[in-house]
Amino acid sequence: MIKYSDIRIGDYLKAEYEGKMWEGEVVNLNGDEKQVCVQTGVQEFWFETDHLHPIELNEEALLKLAFQKQVGDDGSVKYLKGSFRIVTPVAGDFSKMEIWYREDRRHNPDVHYVHQLQNQYMDMTKIHLTGDPM
Repeated sequence: MIKYSDIRIGDYLKAEYEGKMWEGEVVNLNGDEKQVCVQTGVQEFWFETDHLHPIELNEEALLKLAFQKQVGDDGSVKYLKGSFRIVTPVAGDFSKMEIWYREDRRHNPDVHYVHQLQNQYMDMTKIHLTGDPM
């Protein structure tokens, strides 16, 4: 489950309906009812937050978001999108990372899921992070 206050339009999430999980993009929010409209590959549908789940932040997700990967001599991995950078000390380990955009550097931000990265990216760049639909 994801807290309603953590969700923004444009975020990528997984929505659960009748036991099936659908990845999609948040296209609308209803603050009065705390409902989220998600566009899946099938259709737009309104969900309660207890039927929404985060997409894990991993290399596959970053590549879908159009990041480019660079491997350092020390085993660290840097993911680049324009001037935005994500550095992990070890390939595949996103538990410790550093993100930066120009002068704004954040060490070990609380980012474990795609929607959290999208929100950090928006906060830092003032542009919403998009890529291939999840």
